[in-house]
Amino acid sequence: MVKIGVIGGTGLDADLNILRDAQMINVGTTPYGRPSDEQVTSGKIDNVDIVVMSRHGKRHDRNPSDVNYRANLWTLKELGCTHILVTNACGSLQEEFKPGMIAIVDQYIDRTKSRPSTFYKVIHIPQAHPFDKTVQMMIEEACKTVGAEYRSGACIVACEGPRYSTFAESKLFKSWGGDIIGMTTVPEAPLAAELGLFYNSIGLVTDYDCWHEDEGESVTVELVDKRMKMLAGVSRKVLIETIKRIGKHDWSEKIAAKTKEAQGAIMFK
Repeated sequence: MVKIGVIGGTGLDADLNILRDAQMINVGTTPYGRPSDEQVTSGKIDNVDIVVMSRHGKRHDRNPSDVNYRANLWTLKELGCTHILVTNACGSLQEEFKPGMIAIVDQYIDRTKSRPSTFYKVIHIPQAHPFDKTVQMMIEEACKTVGAEYRSGACIVACEGPRYSTFAESKLFKSWGGDIIGMTTVPEAPLAAELGLFYNSIGLVTDYDCWHEDEGESVTVELVDKRMKMLAGVSRKVLIETIKRIGKHDWSEKIAAKTKEAQGAIMFK
């Protein structure tokens, strides 16, 4: 049985007409503390069970380093989710990832510093391919269906934040082969893997970070907010189309393999 947890400012929780049988569910504390909100939204899209969670809280009052990623993922797992779909506001590090487009994330480079990043005392979770390839293809198909401008195969540099990059850092990350930059992919992706969840990210490209010669496209709070509002409608359509495709796929063997992989990686609880 597939159930999808959606994390981010997607608009799915704001427009309850999108969800059939929509309801608010109270969520309590976890062994790792409280999640970002006291309630999540549940419902159905095309007969697929959905749980929508706001990563930063409904008031967006938690900066990326203060989000309780463990509690958020634990809550979604406890609610029966098998897949996690997230949206990320991100800056571009390469010319071809243009502001206003969608980036389908394939890899990450971890530049976070002090975030709790595991549920266990010792676990060695594989992360060679942290994003599910089948879902990546479904996101690409969804982009084509709704006419969204997109680019696949994105490598995201996950930074600590909450500050934006210096010019030197931006050029360095660009030289490493990073395509986009954001602040929340780590530890979300590895934590999801530890719980045996399929994790995929839809990057919403808002700016050119600060390396680009066009200063009008350099990252600012105002520019990010403006582009996120512009991208809200198309990202919602992409999410809905992706969810429909996930729901029609037979995941039974992959879920069993993913669960076995996660359990086999635990050395000490």
